[in-house]
Amino acid sequence: MNLVLFGPPGAGKGKQAKIVTEKRGRPQLSAGDMLLAAVAAGSPLGREVEKILAAGNLVSDDVVIKIIADRYDRPDCANGAVFDGFPRTIPQAEALDTMLAARGRKIDLVVELKVDEAILLARVEQRIGQGIARADDNPETVKNRLAVYRRDTKAVLDFYQKQGKVQTVDGMAPIDAVTAQIGAILDGVPA
Repeated sequence: MNLVLFGPPGAGKGKQAKIVTEKRGRPQLSAGDMLLAAVAAGSPLGREVEKILAAGNLVSDDVVIKIIADRYDRPDCANGAVFDGFPRTIPQAEALDTMLAARGRKIDLVVELKVDEAILLARVEQRIGQGIARADDNPETVKNRLAVYRRDTKAVLDFYQKQGKVQTVDGMAPIDAVTAQIGAILDGVPA
C-alpha cells in the first residue's frame, strides 16, 4: 500500500509517518530527507542536488521524482511506502502517479490530518515561550508556510479527492488518538 499523509505544516505528518513505519513496516519517504541523504551519499544525483541547493535554487520536480523513484525502487518499498511532505503541487502528484504507474503501482490512500491553523500558530508561540522552538518556528515563518500550503498544496488534496482516495482524521486530537484514527482507516484498506 502506498499512503500519502497530507496536511499543513505542523499537522504532525512526520510523527504519524514514523508511527506507521514502525507499526506497519512501510518505509517513510520524506522528500526533504531524501534530498539531504542523496547529497550526503555523494551520488551523481546527490551532487546535482548539492549544486542546485548551493546556488540557492529549488530542486526541480523532475529531480525530486528521480530521487523518490531511486528510493522507492529499494527492496524495503516492495509492499509500498508512506509519502510524507510529498507531493506538494499538482505537477508533483501527477509525476508521482506516473512514476508509480510505470511500476504497476499507485497511491492507494491519502490521509488528511485536518487541523485548526490558529491553534497551530498558538502551539508555535507556546514552543517559543518555552524555549523549545525549531529553527523555523516563528509566527511569521509559520504564517508564510501556511499561506504557501493554502496557495499551492491544498489543490493536491482536491486532486486525490477526485480519485476517491482521501480519508480525513482529526489532526487536533492527541497523538495517540490520531494514530488510532489512522490505524482504523488502514485496517479497512486492502494491503
